[in-house]
Amino acid sequence: MIKKLLIVLLAVLFIAPVASAVEVGGKNLPEKLQMGDTTVFINGSGIRMKAWIIKVYACGLYLTKKMNDPQKIMDADEPMAIRMHVISGLMSYDKLVAALREGFEKATKGNIGPIKAKIDKYIAAHKGEVKEDKLYQYEYVPGEGTSVVIDGRKAITVEGLDFKKAVFGIWLCDEPADADLKERLIGNEE
Repeated sequence: MIKKLLIVLLAVLFIAPVASAVEVGGKNLPEKLQMGDTTVFINGSGIRMKAWIIKVYACGLYLTKKMNDPQKIMDADEPMAIRMHVISGLMSYDKLVAALREGFEKATKGNIGPIKAKIDKYIAAHKGEVKEDKLYQYEYVPGEGTSVVIDGRKAITVEGLDFKKAVFGIWLCDEPADADLKERLIGNEE
């Protein structure tokens, strides 16, 4: 009887689904995220590199369904998320703010005027120490807006599809901070 029980237990352990994660730069990104009543799945992932040698953060793009057209992803009025897991201890609050501001400039093709107040509010929500293992998640929920979630705590939600397009454009626009990362996020890995 004990032998049969042991065999069943071992079978369950090997067959039972294990919480899946994608390893990126030594950090685990979950294969799916729960955002309220919606589950989003990893579309692609990669590492944000600086100067070709510094691994800044592991990043994942989460969508309700696989997509590889960056413009369609940016324009989509459906739940999605970007997850950034800081890898480098060289990242600082000032560097993060500068990168976000540059990203918004590029994502809007220099036309930040209509969403400047939203950008300032969004950036202010990032206040605090940026260190290795810090986790940033940007979640868009239609009708609610784009939330900044830091280490599992929601810091702010900024309304508007226009703003969501700019946030996701930081990684997916025509001039993203890291073109290789963009390709990986949309599933066009090299």
